[in-house]
Amino acid sequence: MKFEWQAATDDDLEFARNLTCSNMLRYYIQHDLLWQDEAFDVAWAGRDNRLIVSGDVRLGYVSLSGDARALYIRELQIGEAFRGQGAGSWVIDQVFALAIAQRRPALRLTVFENNPARAMYERKGLQVVGVDECFLLMQRDVTVSYR
Repeated sequence: MKFEWQAATDDDLEFARNLTCSNMLRYYIQHDLLWQDEAFDVAWAGRDNRLIVSGDVRLGYVSLSGDARALYIRELQIGEAFRGQGAGSWVIDQVFALAIAQRRPALRLTVFENNPARAMYERKGLQVVGVDECFLLMQRDVTVSYR
């Protein structure tokens, strides 16, 4: 499957919110956290959001932000029907290349401690650098090269 990404628009907000809620609600319940549509919408508005597509099919999206310390993956959501086909790994490669192009020192993300996506992040060179309640803080330094 060939992957591409494209800038998301306000019209993609509902798709992204519904996908995230569908993918993440079980973790929110397990960890006694409250899902709030309004909080998602506010966060969406302040980020660089990109749809992950194959042809005209939306497979998921990635939401990014950055500062002087790192480029941050705030959300990486792939629809259940499209998992295991390389889209997540492809996105990590694209975001890492973006971190290099933007001269960010690192790529960072936060993942639920019991989310199986952690294994893919580790394969892509991200390492656990901290723990915050039910979350793992993961980072890959830009100076380190992995394949």
